[in-house]
Amino acid sequence: MIERALLMIILLRIFSGSVDITAALLMYKFNDLEKAFYINTLLALVGPCVLIITTAFALIGLSEKISLTRMICLFAGITLILISLKSN
Repeated sequence: MIERALLMIILLRIFSGSVDITAALLMYKFNDLEKAFYINTLLALVGPCVLIITTAFALIGLSEKISLTRMICLFAGITLILISLKSN
């Protein structure tokens, strides 16, 4: 039997991949650089959201096995990744 947290992570990643493939197909269909840029910008919103949600599911599933200090370090690392994406 598969753990519930693992199943949620798998489903989220399948959803995220489907969104990426759909976006690529839309870019191909429209065949326009401006529209492709707009679609790509929308994808930039999906990625960090999926990262945060999948990490949260993983931490919930591992909450009995991981210390509080490690959880804080993981969230701090994710926060730094998101900050670095926004910085110039």
